[in-house]
Amino acid sequence: MNIKFKEYQLLFHHPFTISKGTKTHQPTLVVELEYFGVKGYGEAPAISYYNIPVEKMIADLEQKKIFLEKFAFSDPERYWHYLHHLFPGNSFLVCALDMAGWDLYGKLKGKQLNNLWGLDTSKSPVTDYTIGINTIENMVAKMKEKPWPVYKIKVGVPGDIETVTELRKHTNALFRVDANEGWTVKEALEKIPLLKELGVEMVEQPLAKDNWEGMKILFEKSCLPLFADESCVGEADVEKCSGYFHGINIKLTKCSGITPARRMIEKARELNMRIMLGCMNESYIGTTAIAQLAPLADFIDMDGPLLLAENIGTGVSFDYGRIVYTNLPGLGINIHPF
Repeated sequence: MNIKFKEYQLLFHHPFTISKGTKTHQPTLVVELEYFGVKGYGEAPAISYYNIPVEKMIADLEQKKIFLEKFAFSDPERYWHYLHHLFPGNSFLVCALDMAGWDLYGKLKGKQLNNLWGLDTSKSPVTDYTIGINTIENMVAKMKEKPWPVYKIKVGVPGDIETVTELRKHTNALFRVDANEGWTVKEALEKIPLLKELGVEMVEQPLAKDNWEGMKILFEKSCLPLFADESCVGEADVEKCSGYFHGINIKLTKCSGITPARRMIEKARELNMRIMLGCMNESYIGTTAIAQLAPLADFIDMDGPLLLAENIGTGVSFDYGRIVYTNLPGLGINIHPF
């Protein structure tokens, strides 16, 4: 196995703002695994509040690269377990390598992953399009720039209701809101019924990730389904969220890849929880990886390539929110070799 990697700083079309801050570029790491001439690719964006910058991913990879290159690759699940123990404190790097392992495996089998798993891509939900926090005028302009059937609106700051009320005047699309831990229990109890009246179908991470007592109150009183994001990072968190959230947002980067994401979906279904597959502003590499699992989800939030002004390669495309798959094996992506 030969391993290469490359760091990117991908420019957003517009500055991207959530309750935790604003950024103009998305730092991301792309890895390439080459095995007997076949190349697999994976991606992990760096998210500041998870404290795993690209520099840490590269440093960890460089330090243990020799162990990765000596590994006898046979199947992705076995590979993930090796990675999980090799990089116990770096789920983002594990995700990129796990993703590349699955891409490699699918290419060796000559099948795209969804086909390998026997999934029906016609059952994939449409993806939403995210409207970051901004002035109402700019948020309306972004919506008009991208007519879409479902919008995910970032909230969690003063004036949420006024903002959503104004956006509603300009579209009949479904709304979802993501507070990114920005509300108190009192604010959530006041805002959620008003948001329902405004055509919002679900609320993501209303409270601080460790406010379980508050989430219990909301879970029992909310008139809209509540989805965990920051409260559900990895596999161990799925059961913890049962009885506090109606569903979970699974993101490949934070949970450490495709391999654990499949197990999280299975566990959540056992607990009668709904599934959202989310993104962390990945390019087409990570986004097309998410799409492989889309037929298993109730909601999809994988609009990274639509928010970015530059991308790495090509993969799935979108037809008014509907995911259009390629016929390529593995993840189903095209990327220029490093």
